[in-house]
Amino acid sequence: MAGDESACPVDHKAREEWLAQARAAEASKTKSPSQPPPSACPVDHSSAPPTRSWTQSLTSYLWSSQPEPQSSAAPPKPTNGLDTNRVVSSIPRSTSNPSACPVEHGASANAEIESGKDASGNWVYPSEKMFFDAMKRKGYDARSKDMKTVVPIHNAVNERAWAQILKWEQPYLASSQCGGPKLESFANKMERMTPTARINTVLGYTAPFDRHDWIIDRCGTRVDYVIDFYSGRGDGKAGPSFYLDVRPKLNTWEGVKMRAMRWTGLA
Repeated sequence: MAGDESACPVDHKAREEWLAQARAAEASKTKSPSQPPPSACPVDHSSAPPTRSWTQSLTSYLWSSQPEPQSSAAPPKPTNGLDTNRVVSSIPRSTSNPSACPVEHGASANAEIESGKDASGNWVYPSEKMFFDAMKRKGYDARSKDMKTVVPIHNAVNERAWAQILKWEQPYLASSQCGGPKLESFANKMERMTPTARINTVLGYTAPFDRHDWIIDRCGTRVDYVIDFYSGRGDGKAGPSFYLDVRPKLNTWEGVKMRAMRWTGLA
């Protein structure tokens, strides 16, 4: 990534809290060998935001370039036992022209430096070493063993977000002529609480610890989604649990139409 593996825009506070949760999960695994590995990432499946409970944070950003290139003129960098392989996500990547989008998204979309893309056309997640190196450069107390937990959680939560977006997109897949929806860009907007999250907080629910805005390209039709990330209810199992509230934004006619159709049972 042109020598800058930290281009992925990760919130520092969220990353620090996520690291603490990863260590707690590792400690639980050590005490209870019969528990499933942290990569199972238990997720709360309830349909309403969780009540007040313990809080935790994560970063859930996608990185979009290929595995780190090694220069033939320099020796390989030490990996400290960290995996340098990168997992290809199930999330298709759009290559449409951003100028065709009807709504301005801002400069934060796809801010990371490109060095190519996977042959599948999908987004690619960061390797353990990329995560570790980025955190060390930012001055965090990162440990190699933490990455065995942090990276799988990062990947699993993004996959869950995409699965919920596909549920919204399901009514439109039958008429799709381009292979289905694709993720065009993403942005972190955790400093702006959504109206839904604000109302839930006033009603006594735990505030979301993060917010993402994802832009989907549905065969040329732009659909903006907002994702609120909540800490899930504790169920006695080892490892973190998360609740994701995913829905189309109401900033376009398409988003208004999608929500109205679901509310009326037409979709």
